[in-house]
Amino acid sequence: MATDVKTGAEKNKIHPYKMVLYAGLGSIVMMFAGLTSAYIVKKSQANWLDFELPNVFLISTFVILLSSFTIQMAVKKAKEGLQNQYRGFLSVTAILGVVFMILQLQGFMALQTNNIALTGPRSNSAASFLFVITLLHLFHVLGGVLALIGVSFKSFSAKNNLENTLPVQLLSTYWHFVDILWIYLFVFLHWIG
Repeated sequence: MATDVKTGAEKNKIHPYKMVLYAGLGSIVMMFAGLTSAYIVKKSQANWLDFELPNVFLISTFVILLSSFTIQMAVKKAKEGLQNQYRGFLSVTAILGVVFMILQLQGFMALQTNNIALTGPRSNSAASFLFVITLLHLFHVLGGVLALIGVSFKSFSAKNNLENTLPVQLLSTYWHFVDILWIYLFVFLHWIG
């Protein structure tokens, strides 16, 4: 009977890797909270430049939302032991992550085309904040895409089996986080910014 209690308690434990991930995500939240707070404070200055976000940022939002669905399907297929479908959803998620990054870069170019300098002597604090905030998010997405590629390659190895779904679960948690973070940033920059 004591064994059953221990087993039940062990089932409720959080894996150490998950704890590390949660701590990392917490620090990312703090960084972006600080940046968006600074954005609000800086916005009250007289030389603040108001401008519209290019529509490509909205398109990228839909792409990253779709990628959250595909990563969740990858987790589901991994738990079901469906190797080929698992690989497919992982690959599609990685591709959508790359598409998101490309669309973000196109958004930066659209701003530059509209004579909104993101950096340099012609830049304004508003554009520079947008650039720094979205670029930092883009780096976090890049980290997720690299992890997706790594897990995808590992899924094709002969030694791979789907009994340990922890890597894809961790990756899914991270990917959903960058998705939610982008939605927050998009809403913040579009309506508050």
